[in-house]
Amino acid sequence: MQVATSESELAAVTETISLAFHEDPTWGWAFPDGSRRQAQYGVFWRFLIAGAMRYPWVLFTDGCAATAVWIPPGGTELSEEDEEQVEPLVLDLVGPRAGELLELLERFDAAHPRHEAHYYLSLLGTHPAHAGRGLGMALLAESLRRIDAEGMPAYLESSNPANNHRYERHGFVKIGEFYPPRSEIPVTTMWRDA
Repeated sequence: MQVATSESELAAVTETISLAFHEDPTWGWAFPDGSRRQAQYGVFWRFLIAGAMRYPWVLFTDGCAATAVWIPPGGTELSEEDEEQVEPLVLDLVGPRAGELLELLERFDAAHPRHEAHYYLSLLGTHPAHAGRGLGMALLAESLRRIDAEGMPAYLESSNPANNHRYERHGFVKIGEFYPPRSEIPVTTMWRDA
């Protein structure tokens, strides 16, 4: 497990996340044009991942086969300066659908628990060329060992219901759910005690 610190590592992590989320039901809804999605993801995910690199918790395996983006206790996904760029960025990426995508982002924020300090798993993905080998779950397990050593709980949102059982195997339990606007596929919020 390595920590992303350079521009080249940012590019590799962004590529892995973008490809891993290509068919994701929530993010595919957010960026519905499959022919443009990878270019849009390249901008959107890079923006979020670059913001998270303020902390030493953007993790990846050899060759960036799998990556995990964590926000540590007390941290934020984006700086205040970056927060101001979200709306113009979304408007540029999806035009008339910007309102719905911004509403989705607000729903993510509203669902986020604030009752106890915790690590937040913002993104976890495996490059499709390496899918099915357990690399993402192994990276998650290694991350959780580090978090357990600090005696901290963890939180995530599962944007694909097909993945919920994978998180449950690592001790996460469902604490709620919400839906993107006009979507019938839930985003599941999950918590793992220290």
